[in-house]
Amino acid sequence: MTTNEVSVPAGHDTLPSPWRSRRFRLFFTARSTSLLADGMLMVSLTTAVLGAGYGASGVGYALAAWMAPIALLVLFGGVLADRFTPQVMMVGADLVRMVAMLALAALLVGTEVRLWQVMALMALSGAATAMFQPGLASLVPQVAQDIQRANALLRISEAMSALIGPGLAGLLVAYWDVAGSFLVIAAAYALSALGLAPLRGLSTRRDDSDEPMWRRLATGWHEFRSRSWLWGVIAVWAVFGLFVFGPALPLGAALITEQHGASGYGWIASADGAGTIVGGLLGMRVRPRRPLVAGACAMFFFALNPLAPALGWSFVATAATGVLAGCGFAFWGVMWATSVQSHIPLAVLSRVSAYDVAGSIMVIPLGRALAGPAAEAVGADRVLLLSSAMAVVCLVVMLCVPAIRGLGRTPKDAVVAEEVRPAVSETGRA
Repeated sequence: MTTNEVSVPAGHDTLPSPWRSRRFRLFFTARSTSLLADGMLMVSLTTAVLGAGYGASGVGYALAAWMAPIALLVLFGGVLADRFTPQVMMVGADLVRMVAMLALAALLVGTEVRLWQVMALMALSGAATAMFQPGLASLVPQVAQDIQRANALLRISEAMSALIGPGLAGLLVAYWDVAGSFLVIAAAYALSALGLAPLRGLSTRRDDSDEPMWRRLATGWHEFRSRSWLWGVIAVWAVFGLFVFGPALPLGAALITEQHGASGYGWIASADGAGTIVGGLLGMRVRPRRPLVAGACAMFFFALNPLAPALGWSFVATAATGVLAGCGFAFWGVMWATSVQSHIPLAVLSRVSAYDVAGSIMVIPLGRALAGPAAEAVGADRVLLLSSAMAVVCLVVMLCVPAIRGLGRTPKDAVVAEEVRPAVSETGRA
């Protein structure tokens, strides 16, 4: 990337810091507590299912029960967020997740825990998450004028929660009780709802039209497919999820643990989290003219993530690649979120965001499911070498798409002109 690719647009210095907005502070607090709860959930759930005697397969079933509703219902979550406003859907989702966690805590206090009960409550929590997630993108432009800095701060919060959440859950399980950890998770979701509740009355108004659900979905799909930079990134990201994100976590964790021990893996995972924080900080300061180009270039560092364990690099080298991979991934995340929120009309942003989420995550479980058999057939190191190569190929393909390469910070800055759709009216029709 040449030096003239990075600049601060005129008037940037006049943009107020997101912290000066009470609405952003409330949103940031709510999002941070929700992320902390998500970070605690996996450790608490794994401990509960294993403690009940259902083994690793039981953990897999419980996680699948949580993830399946997210994949199946997230598109409807986007429609409902545009229909009833994101704030209403997110507060309701937090309250449902709070109730599910309280029920799990009560269940674990009892004498016998049945797996189907855990799966049912996790499915309820997953369905609520599907209602929660699409509205995130729509709220950011309404609570902060400096969208990029707001996204960077949220990315840093996500990294901190990923570091703190599992450790906090582990401490609660070890020194209190697994049911107690679910009580704390429920309290975190309740705090999230309390933080979001005062945000009613934002500029996005509920869509009171009588259009059926399928028509609203079709409107979101039209907005999604009409932007080649948008569906182009998601198409590449689906391949990335299948060949890179899917195998990299389970196989990478197994090889790193084998090479450097469990404590070594913990430190390397922490290095990745530290890199994510650095990437978020960079996202606050670096403002490229073509954000997707800059983000994709940063993501090349992520190709080192599966490469290090595949080649058996030293502990120091593997930890260093973790920092670089985390930094690149976080910086890409800031660039991507800011681009979507800057170029999509607010009235359909939740629906478009839902297609983004669905396209990005749906193939990752398949990649993880295929990782084990592939590793048994050809070896985990070879699978991870393929993952690293595919990461490079996918990013090169992304950079070769003119619409992606030419997307500017705002629609008027785009190098490759695309038709700028008119804002959608309150009825949901262009």
